[in-house]
Amino acid sequence: MSDADAQQPNPDPGETPDFNTMTRDIADVPAVEVITTVAVHLMSAAAVNLGLAEESPEHKDLDEARKLITALAGLVTASATEVGSYHAAPLRDGLKSLQLAFREASVVPDEPGQGPGEKFTGPVFGG
Repeated sequence: MSDADAQQPNPDPGETPDFNTMTRDIADVPAVEVITTVAVHLMSAAAVNLGLAEESPEHKDLDEARKLITALAGLVTASATEVGSYHAAPLRDGLKSLQLAFREASVVPDEPGQGPGEKFTGPVFGG
């Protein structure tokens, strides 16, 4: 998206979006940026569902968190060689932190290797 596009006001809700422009804009975004952006969204959503968000620490939905962490693990594992270690290392660290937070939040923790995303990452241990 260009600076000019970013400065334009939001279109009317009743106005049809310009899909040709949107398609051209996404075509200009490098794949690494798309992958890391999706990963960050998955991490954020998982953190919220683990009750880690400052805005709503009482919110906890471990079933939703498990799904999000598993999806994140699949994305991070599958894309690691494509995005390079510069991008993959912090994503792996964030994923591991979420997996450990999930284990702590669980009343009955999963066995090592059975937690969310561990079928892609292998067993995750604290520390």
